[in-house]
Amino acid sequence: MPITVLLVDDQELMRMGLTMVLGAHDDIEVIGEAGNGADAVTKARNLQPDVVLMDVRMPVVDGVQATKEICESPSASKVLVMTTFDLDEHALGALRAGASGFLLKDTPPEDLVSAIRSVAAGDAVVSPKVTRRLLARFIADHPSESVDPVVLDVLTSREREVLEQLATGRSNAEIAGELFLSEATVKTHVGRVLTKLGLRDRVQAVVFAYEAGIVKPGS
Repeated sequence: MPITVLLVDDQELMRMGLTMVLGAHDDIEVIGEAGNGADAVTKARNLQPDVVLMDVRMPVVDGVQATKEICESPSASKVLVMTTFDLDEHALGALRAGASGFLLKDTPPEDLVSAIRSVAAGDAVVSPKVTRRLLARFIADHPSESVDPVVLDVLTSREREVLEQLATGRSNAEIAGELFLSEATVKTHVGRVLTKLGLRDRVQAVVFAYEAGIVKPGS
């Protein structure tokens, strides 16, 4: 079955262009479009797409709120947000709301297609370097919104080590090498960390690590 996609952007020309790009691939099917966040939430609920490709700056309801509502719904839809600037605070808001990653609007078509496939498979797609820079700026400006470190008490010492490694953007293989564990063991620990902290994916783990003070702005 093809990966089903809902396109959300207030610019019709952008939606047309994305439809053409994605339509050239047999394993991806655009099943709907929306021009604002409110329409996106309704169509995501009705169409149940695998991936919602979401603009963050839109009228009526912006992409951040729409992402939050979609991610909190029973739907299994994953959200991949698009932004013009890599330090867009709206993009960070979408990540905090549950998006599985973000892409710049000038991302090459082949990278967009790869990102959609990755998100549909349950992975997070975002440059760890860009995410850390974005989070560092936001946390520095909004220190009062940080997470209470006591929340970390649910983790074992090993799970906390794995979270610290995740926060630096390391892959499972890199974490395995750093902690002298097998990749299978690291994968198990990552799953437990996400479950215990109520996180959807690795992107949210990085966000959490910043807000809990595990990673400091500028580090």
